[in-house]
Amino acid sequence: MRVVILGAGVVGFQIAEQLISEGKDVVIIEKNEERAKYLSGRLDCIVINDEGTNISSLKKSGMSDASIFISATNSDEVNMIACGLVASEFNVPLKIARVRNIDYSKSKIMGKSFLGIDLIVNSEVETARQIANTIALGADSDVLFFENTDLQMRNIVVGRGSYFANKTVKDIRKGIDEPFLIAGILRENDFLIPLGDTVVREGDNVYLLATQKDFTKIFIQAGKKQEKIDRIVIVGGGRVGSLACEYLIRTGRKITVVEADYERCKYLSDRFPGALVLNADISDESVFQEEEIGKHDLIVCVTDNQELNMLMSLYAKSMGIKRSIALVTNSSYLAVASQLDIDVTINPKISTVDAIMKFIRRGNIKSLHSTFHGKAEVIEFLVDSENPLAGKQIKDIEFPENSIILSIVRNNTSILPHGNLAIEPDDLVLIIAERASIPKIENFIQG
Repeated sequence: MRVVILGAGVVGFQIAEQLISEGKDVVIIEKNEERAKYLSGRLDCIVINDEGTNISSLKKSGMSDASIFISATNSDEVNMIACGLVASEFNVPLKIARVRNIDYSKSKIMGKSFLGIDLIVNSEVETARQIANTIALGADSDVLFFENTDLQMRNIVVGRGSYFANKTVKDIRKGIDEPFLIAGILRENDFLIPLGDTVVREGDNVYLLATQKDFTKIFIQAGKKQEKIDRIVIVGGGRVGSLACEYLIRTGRKITVVEADYERCKYLSDRFPGALVLNADISDESVFQEEEIGKHDLIVCVTDNQELNMLMSLYAKSMGIKRSIALVTNSSYLAVASQLDIDVTINPKISTVDAIMKFIRRGNIKSLHSTFHGKAEVIEFLVDSENPLAGKQIKDIEFPENSIILSIVRNNTSILPHGNLAIEPDDLVLIIAERASIPKIENFIQG
């Protein structure tokens, strides 16, 4: 399958990287010469240094044989025009455009084919949706969902006095009644898959795999108190803040929006009469006292300033707010944020990549997620009768270094793995591996 990607910024790069790991034939069109050179040295694919809105460069990419075209440049107009050109000149089944500046609450283009585009992805919509889903689960950790199981992956940063601190993985599991698996540990920016005798240290970011129902009990036993979230303050009334408010106000919660721009406040007040909209600068310390911000249960910081989002999330918790969510636009900041007392970090680019990948996945691979700040992949794939894993017990499978089976879904039931468990045809296998091991994992996936 050939996939042509126009524009290889962070979004285009991550999509290309994931598709290449699945064995897809990827071609990138990138007009920036330096960026094109960088991509050629980092990705195992063809990189064309050219404009993407002319027929010659599209032909050069082999578009006539492409199954998918993804336009992910920083220009909405370029992305839509490029998809229109591909739709008019080539027979490509799927055409996807990244469009950032459309207010979907008013636009009707999502409901019909527009310029031949099959999917329009708006990072702000995906980000706001992720915020709403995270809050629905308590906003106490990052959450990774899977397509074909009720399992979730969530994290705990191990602080001083934590139940997890200075215990082996084996002892941690013995002390908690509910079934769960420690899927991986992020330690000082290094990713590792723990063994039974691995000692969890203070400062570790530990990722757990369990069902939503079991997570509630696991967090309680681990000393992470579940908080009721009724009052939410949203800092930043831009597009993400506005969409988040739209989702959350439907839940009946009390919503306060803090926005520095007066005209934007007037717009938000008209749009959300049930919310309290404050025209104020959140960095002014007096706002917390005068408006009683500290009495809220959750703060959601989604301004255009990611440093301010992180700082205000931390400050709010010191002032009594129980939970915090911060919008972090630079992926390199995610590792830093994970070590701070911020419960959830949201990255718009990752949300966009996940939305696109969900739409285009084909074949045995059912889902693929980049996690641990890009250091590992979680892959869910179907085992058919020809797959070399079929009929083997887990203890007899030679996995690449730093990779492990997390779960097997059989007849809609999730099974946590053990050495004597045999993999059967039609099983869905959930596996985690560091990025360097992905090419070897492909042998298992593709049979």
